[in-house]
Amino acid sequence: MDTLVQIKNLSKTYESIDGKVNAIKDVTFDIYKNEFLTIIGSSGCGKSTILNILDQLDKEYQGTIEFTEDINIGYMLQEDALFEWLTVEENALLGLKILKKLNDETRKYTISLLDKYGLKDFKDKYPKSLSGGMRQRVALIRTLATKPKILLMDEPFSALDYQTRLQVSDDVYRIIKQEGMTVVMVSHDLAESISVSDRIIVLSKRPATIKNIYKIELSNKSTPIENRKAKEFAYYYDILWKDLDKNV
Repeated sequence: MDTLVQIKNLSKTYESIDGKVNAIKDVTFDIYKNEFLTIIGSSGCGKSTILNILDQLDKEYQGTIEFTEDINIGYMLQEDALFEWLTVEENALLGLKILKKLNDETRKYTISLLDKYGLKDFKDKYPKSLSGGMRQRVALIRTLATKPKILLMDEPFSALDYQTRLQVSDDVYRIIKQEGMTVVMVSHDLAESISVSDRIIVLSKRPATIKNIYKIELSNKSTPIENRKAKEFAYYYDILWKDLDKNV
């Protein structure tokens, strides 16, 4: 597989009122082109810290991050973060505006994404008229409009109820694959992680180190909902559950 990013001996130490806190320690892994990579681990172990470092939101760390090519990174957060006073189209264009990349070409591309993924009739509506799943689609399209090579996702479905979460994970997964994205996701949900991932990294408790990296190989791999029916699904769930430091 083509390597996009090489992370070597990544470590992060915070200063707190109680002294230094070691968040992550000597974390080393690669990110491959077009893969869906998920990071799991106990609460507070440093999963989101790794995403923040990859996106350069946090520049105070030790170790190296080497990109094999010029890479634009997009970040999809837990909440959809749509502005209620902006229309769907205006929300979708917001990332381009912030990056000062909004022009006729990028506007046309963004509108084509809204049309392509079922939001054609909602472009002039406001977020309050959308379902939870549609809001997540708008948030994803806002990120895709900037054409990132790598998409970082921090618990992107956690604010949704279970049934909506399943459907939205299918929708988002389909869009990601059709757009040829590389994804690094943080999740607490083992079933969700297995259903979407090509590989899963298991982190230890803080200071987080890599306990294991699992390649997820499901027969007749399809959509996340269908992948939960694969015969190998229960096997991966069992070994991942045993490998976690619980309290996920």
